[in-house]
Amino acid sequence: MPSSAFKLPFSPRARLQFGIFLAAYLVYSAARYITVGDLSTAQAHAEWIVDLERKLGVYTEAGVQSTLTGTPAIWILNHLYLAAQLIVLPGSLIWLYHRSRPTYEKLRNTVLATWLISIPVYAAFPVAPPRLAHLGLVDTITSSSGFSMDSSLTTSFYNQLAAVPSLHVGFAVAIGIAVASVLRNPVAKGVALLWGPTIGLAVVATGNHFVFDIAAGVLASALGYGIGLLALRPWRPRLAPALAAAAANSAPTTRAAGFARSS
Repeated sequence: MPSSAFKLPFSPRARLQFGIFLAAYLVYSAARYITVGDLSTAQAHAEWIVDLERKLGVYTEAGVQSTLTGTPAIWILNHLYLAAQLIVLPGSLIWLYHRSRPTYEKLRNTVLATWLISIPVYAAFPVAPPRLAHLGLVDTITSSSGFSMDSSLTTSFYNQLAAVPSLHVGFAVAIGIAVASVLRNPVAKGVALLWGPTIGLAVVATGNHFVFDIAAGVLASALGYGIGLLALRPWRPRLAPALAAAAANSAPTTRAAGFARSS
């Protein structure tokens, strides 16, 4: 059998990108798991968020969930929540890698930088999601999708108290903008841009995030995007522009001296 039969389907560069991203995700997951906070402290922070939202008039979590409970929409939102990080995020990166390398690099760097930003926030400000904050909201994913969010096996892979910022929404907004930027069809662009708001509705309806968490997630991703852009800037030594300016300034003098000697 020829050796080409065992050739991997991706180029070495693509495999390197996959390896870097996987390693970064494992480090991020480990750091998020290590920074698990105390449940009572996380619930106290959740109470503070609820008080703030009520003062601002944006406490809508209970109303959203009660409105959608028992409808086909909640089933759809449950599964979109699960797919957002596990399928859509890596799938978008792979698609953009082949469709638009510059856009892929921007989204990749946004994700990596946002992970880096979020880890100290999780450690300093653990927050219980609404479903664990004794607010009367239920875990709709566990109750109706067959996927247990609070089982010992599931929670061994993620930090339940890492609700702020909501990277589900932050990344969904970033993905929607990135994908829309490379699409030409206006309808497709619109659908892509709706991904962020749709996941925003999903995280609230399923009892996994507050509106406050959503705002924090979008802010974290915006900061991650800015840091990612800086990382993409080509490195140029500061001495090079100074040398070029000095050479330009000395050029007239050199030409004048040469003319004087020739005359």
